[in-house]
Amino acid sequence: MPSETQNTTNSLSNRASLVGFLAMCFVIVGLVGLFASFAAPLPLERAIARERTLDEAEAALSGPNPQAAIAALKDRLDDSAAALTPLPADAHAAIQAERVAMRARFLEESDANAMRMRWLIVIVTVTSAIFGVAISGFGRRA
Repeated sequence: MPSETQNTTNSLSNRASLVGFLAMCFVIVGLVGLFASFAAPLPLERAIARERTLDEAEAALSGPNPQAAIAALKDRLDDSAAALTPLPADAHAAIQAERVAMRARFLEESDANAMRMRWLIVIVTVTSAIFGVAISGFGRRA
């Protein structure tokens, strides 16, 4: 028959293991949030880069060959290039309209990213909690 001291030691050891495991479950959630925070500013960074490129496109309109200058910016304009190539008659108005449309697209992308990150954190939190509770239950049975 095991002594009371041995039972107490085993109980404390089991409890410490479970507490450590549950702590790891929450650390995982924190790490998911940390990694998600790196993805959060991407739409903003892309919008700022696109704004700069649209500024360059607008500056190119006063140059000697605006069509060639806009064509050179095509890769950096990405989906904005379709609105500016070939260069429309009122290029300044087209660039301003594309700024508005681009901002709306990146705002929508930012909202979608935020929602996905929230769902990711919720799902990982719930999964970790369920896993922790399941392991805690297994520890009590042993």
